Amino acid sequence: MILKSIPILSLNNVCYEASGKQLIKKLSCQFMAGPRCVIIGPNGAGKSILLKLCHRLLNPSQGHIQWYDEKGNKSNSIINQAMVFQRPVMLRRTAAANVDYALSLRGLNKIQRKARTEEVLKLTGLTHLGHFSARVLSFGEQQKLALARAWALRPKILFLDEPTASLDPSATFEIEKVINAIHNSGTQIIMTTHDLAQAKRLADEVLFLHRGQILENSLASTFFAGPTNKFAQAFLKGDLLVWDQKEVKIQGR
Repeated sequence: MILKSIPILSLNNVCYEASGKQLIKKLSCQFMAGPRCVIIGPNGAGKSILLKLCHRLLNPSQGHIQWYDEKGNKSNSIINQAMVFQRPVMLRRTAAANVDYALSLRGLNKIQRKARTEEVLKLTGLTHLGHFSARVLSFGEQQKLALARAWALRPKILFLDEPTASLDPSATFEIEKVINAIHNSGTQIIMTTHDLAQAKRLADEVLFLHRGQILENSLASTFFAGPTNKFAQAFLKGDLLVWDQKEVKIQGR
C-alpha cells in the first residue's frame, strides 16, 4: 500500500459476476486507516459495485474480503461501517427521527439516541430542520441528512457513492464540508466520484478503476501530476474510453 499505516480492509482476488458477465475481475487492494481514498473511473468501471462488495451488500463470486480491528489484527466484525448512496433513502418520519431510528437499530437507549441525534444535526447544520419530514427536504438537505444519519453511528469506515451527483456547487460545497468534518473526526472515508475536481479537493489517495480492474493506485498528488497507466492518462485528459468487445479504444480530440 502507498501510505504506511494500520490496515482496515483488504480485498484479495475478488471477482463479481452478474448475468454471466464478470464486472469485477480479480481485484486486490488494501485500505489503510487514515487517508481518504477516492475511487474514480469512467461510467461502468465497477465503482459502485466495489463499494457494495466492501459494504457487504453484495457477496463476491470469488476471492476474499478481510476486515481488521484497531490494532491491525484480522477481525470478523463488519458492523462498524456505514454507506451513503447517490440517492439517499429517507424514511417517512422527521429528519431527527431518521437519525434516531438508525441508532435504535444499533441498540442505543433513548437518552443516548437523543443526545447523539442532536449532536449530528448540529454538526451538519440541520438542527432547524430536525422536526420537518425528511421527504420534504431538498435533495441537498436529504443528502446531508443521510451523512448525519451515518455519522451518528460513528463508523470506522464510511463508504460514499457519488455523494454530490446532481447537486449544484453550493450544495456540493456543503456536502464536502460535512465529509471533511467526518474525516477529521476519525472516520475512514472511501468514496467514488465522477468529478475530477472533487477528487483533487478530497483525495489523499486515488484508486483508478476501469472495467472492473484497478489500473492505478497512488497518492493523489502523484496521480494528478501524471498517472503511469495509459487509460488513466486518457481519463484525466477527458478522452473517452470505448469498449468495442475486442479491446478498449481511446477516443480523444
